[in-house]
Amino acid sequence: MANPLPTTSTSQTSSTSASGGSSTSETPIPLTPALLSTFKPAKVFNDRVEKGKSVTSISFDDRGEHCVTSSDDETLQLYNCRTGKHVKSINSKKYGVHLARFTHRSSTVIYASTKEDDTIRYHSLHDNKFLQYFKGHKKKVVSLQMSPIDDTFLSGAVDDSVRLWDLRTPTSQGHLKVQGHPVVAYDLSGKVFAVALNERAAVLLYDIRKFDQKPFLTVTVDDTAELSQISMPPRVPVITSLEFNNQGHYLLVGTAGDVHYVVDSFTGEVRKRLVGHEGLERASDHPIGMVPEAGISGQEVGWTPDGNYVVSGSATGQIFTWNVPETGGGLYQNVYPCAVLSGHEGPSRVVGFNPRFAQLCSAGNQVAFWLPESLAEE
Repeated sequence: MANPLPTTSTSQTSSTSASGGSSTSETPIPLTPALLSTFKPAKVFNDRVEKGKSVTSISFDDRGEHCVTSSDDETLQLYNCRTGKHVKSINSKKYGVHLARFTHRSSTVIYASTKEDDTIRYHSLHDNKFLQYFKGHKKKVVSLQMSPIDDTFLSGAVDDSVRLWDLRTPTSQGHLKVQGHPVVAYDLSGKVFAVALNERAAVLLYDIRKFDQKPFLTVTVDDTAELSQISMPPRVPVITSLEFNNQGHYLLVGTAGDVHYVVDSFTGEVRKRLVGHEGLERASDHPIGMVPEAGISGQEVGWTPDGNYVVSGSATGQIFTWNVPETGGGLYQNVYPCAVLSGHEGPSRVVGFNPRFAQLCSAGNQVAFWLPESLAEE
């Protein structure tokens, strides 16, 4: 099903057909607005999410071979990205499951609990066993990210804290008290992390080596001038996700509203307003209703692996793509989609671009794998 994604690794040149056919060697091709506009669902799974429930997160392994979803029906679902086949279902009925993330091994994940307690669990997909428990948060975990360079990870919870963990030990390696419900992200060097605080409409950047010290940069997302043209008083959208691009100079601040922001991570200036879509908060009256809050999914928006495009889901189910570097201009510049894709039924609550292949996944009350039209028909 997957085909080579040229934007991150020219050595990744093998491909496999949707039917699981033989591999072939192909020359990588760049992502462009023209190519992205041709993406269409190549495989759709309508039977892997309980009726009335929704996928809340997706994670690809480092090689882009597999992806795992978590759902509020308290299941993990594992898919093979090459063949486009469902591999297995894993129940977590006792503890619930949210924010499932692959570690640097394709056989293990971490995820947040939604029942019983607020423990983070380290789970083997191979033999369906818990490998470690990470206890410390006193309230719901709403953000969870693996380090890109080692076996440490960050978590943020509505107990107004961020914790640093290591897979090898059950106790946290760092504890940061914050004033607000945090959303966390690593840059690709693993040396810098960001924390968004909705209560302050701010993003704080920290040195991982100075975990318990003050941030070295504070970004204030003051969008009242634009938002006041829509409503008065202006209603600031809830920040739901953070993600650095692969060059590290842009930080994507995703929201549940009708705008996402792109921040210059060196200067702290808000450069872009990504507009033109209907945010997930508009789907609050949908059967899989989503209250706009930190943790709504954390993955309704994200970068393509080349760091040039942002892909977002929406309340309408359409997938929106913005070309970020192409536009210049000053602060708070409005950027409109360069491609709009249709084909996802219901709100597209979760989107993710495969880190190695030209493949997009969208999820909500269904799971869809997208390919460029020419490849989807092969």
